[in-house]
Amino acid sequence: MLKREAHDEHRLFIDGQYRSALSGRMFEKISPITGSVIAQVHEAGREDVDLAVRAAKAALRGPWGRLTVAERASLLQDVSQAINDRFDDFLEAEIADTGKPRSLARAVDIPRGGANFSTFADMIKNLGSEFFKTDTPDGGTAINYGSYRPKGVIGVISPWNLPLLLMTWKVGPALACGNTVVVKPSEVTPHTTTLLGEVMNAVGIPKGVYNVIHGFGPGSAGEYLTQHPLVDGITFTGETVTGEAIMTQAAVGLRDVSLELGGKNAAIVFADADLDKAVAGTMRSVFSNCGQVCLGTERVYVERPVFDEFVARLKAGAEELVLGGPDYPGVGMGPLISAEHRDKVLSYYQLAEKEQANIVTGGGVPQFGDDRDRGYFVEPTIWTGLPETSALVREEIFGPCCHISPFDSEDEVIARVNDNEYGLASAIWTQDISRAHRVAPQIEVGLVWVNSWFLRDLRTAFGGSKKSGIGREGGEHSLEFYTERANICVKL
Repeated sequence: MLKREAHDEHRLFIDGQYRSALSGRMFEKISPITGSVIAQVHEAGREDVDLAVRAAKAALRGPWGRLTVAERASLLQDVSQAINDRFDDFLEAEIADTGKPRSLARAVDIPRGGANFSTFADMIKNLGSEFFKTDTPDGGTAINYGSYRPKGVIGVISPWNLPLLLMTWKVGPALACGNTVVVKPSEVTPHTTTLLGEVMNAVGIPKGVYNVIHGFGPGSAGEYLTQHPLVDGITFTGETVTGEAIMTQAAVGLRDVSLELGGKNAAIVFADADLDKAVAGTMRSVFSNCGQVCLGTERVYVERPVFDEFVARLKAGAEELVLGGPDYPGVGMGPLISAEHRDKVLSYYQLAEKEQANIVTGGGVPQFGDDRDRGYFVEPTIWTGLPETSALVREEIFGPCCHISPFDSEDEVIARVNDNEYGLASAIWTQDISRAHRVAPQIEVGLVWVNSWFLRDLRTAFGGSKKSGIGREGGEHSLEFYTERANICVKL
């Protein structure tokens, strides 16, 4: 079972110890399932953040900085194993924070939390470097080889939709490269990030390597972290507007940034697609995690000959979804993360009515007549009939909804998919392999799936273009961000 430290009250984790915030401020963690308070969280002030950053800076020069790559990798493998050993604790923490179905968190979030450490522990042991032999002007020879060192203290600001998965996706490679971290999780999902401090201590990660501060963005822990002059790099996943603010603050001192931001992702369904797979895949990409997935689909373009059938089948699938808490019988979709976010999603539902969209299904708040009415649920929703200029087609909603449009040609659908300020991900459904290879490279996104969705190899590049972010994560792309590279030239 969860310890009290990691469940009822969330303190800061600084220099290997759980501490009350010097600020004296606390805030409430609300359950998205019941709308009730489930924890009190200490809010870090500027002095708390300074202590965390300085602890991280000191750890770079301490035992952590003296470890060999093999020793560091071994410790991270221990972290991975410890997460798996405490699987049920992390599972309970994750679903308490998010309200997502237990089956989803069990299959995706917690396993990836452990894998993010073991994967990068393996990769860092095999990281190669450049080597060039060069003729010199005097007829001699020189050799050039690459060297790398940790970037330093990394500020990690992680989101609420996949709290453990996306936090460890950053912390794993950062620590593998020898950095230290100060992590600010979302204020609405503090559980697993706090709990991970216990794991770090248990496996012997040196004090100050992993630090956790809780709080909000502007005027709180997030802003204090991104402004701190001893932070050497900042990695953030979240909204584009917040990413722009972080990038502005990182410019002072020329700190490096990695930003994975918003998306208004499209799926393209060609008439020759296997409709069973296309419908099933689109059901997942639209409604998984209540639509709160940066890679999720909110725009669906279906070739006209199969448009009506596809809409009817997706409607049937949406109406079969069972809404409820993590353990509700047959649950297929949980609540939104907060009352505030539900209000945002519902504002788009209301806009759809105002713009006279064809509401295929959903469009409101479900009424259950039981305890679920206290949670932050909305109906899975499908629209058709809106123009490409509509805010519902152009803006990220981050809820369980999509707009479906017909198209008639490849050129038309490629132009419509690309006519958006975001460029994170897309899915293409077709049985014509030549078409798949022809269309995929023309889509202006960082990640294209063909006949699948959310199929990830952690060694591959992940990130977006346009307003969907800067930089790439995954494999050597993560290792590149978390290291400083140097060339060493030796004249022989």
